[in-house]
Amino acid sequence: MELIFATNNKHKIREISDLLDNRFNILGLADVSITDDIPEDADNLADNAVYKARYVHERTSMNVFADDTGLEVNALNGAPGVHSARYAGAGRNPDDNIIKLLKQLEGITNRKARFRTVIALIFNNREYLFEGKVEGKIIQKRKGTGGFGYDPVFIAKGYDKTFAEIPLSEKNKISHRAQAMKKLLEFLAQQPVSQ
Repeated sequence: MELIFATNNKHKIREISDLLDNRFNILGLADVSITDDIPEDADNLADNAVYKARYVHERTSMNVFADDTGLEVNALNGAPGVHSARYAGAGRNPDDNIIKLLKQLEGITNRKARFRTVIALIFNNREYLFEGKVEGKIIQKRKGTGGFGYDPVFIAKGYDKTFAEIPLSEKNKISHRAQAMKKLLEFLAQQPVSQ
């Protein structure tokens, strides 16, 4: 079954592909010749995900899913949240985002945070939402070279290493995206295969 994942982020595509069995063939935006930078102007993760899925579905008429993920820090009233990718500005630079985050948390002892992912699926012209989240904390300086985004400064609850230090296979068992994907896959497993 072919599904479009509404992203060109190769890290995300790899993470998702590692979670799937061979029933599914994941196509990225480049595979369906969509090169547009799809706007993410909504004020919450769900609306951003739905907009991206609709955008791609309208242009391809194919089954599609899109996600939006945010890092929500308690001491920052949920920021960066929906603005996580562009926290330090429109350049979408992960290093700058981490620098800004750590600067804003200087001197703050409550460093509780969560990653949250919302996936919007358009399947047979109907829309569905799936959510996953992982609780944890922000450490004071980055550790690890794996992962992407805020992974080098986020430690999940019950762990002593950052998302950037643990193997991808381990991250895929506990991550917010993995949880949302598991719900998506459980839904898809109940659907007829001939699409």
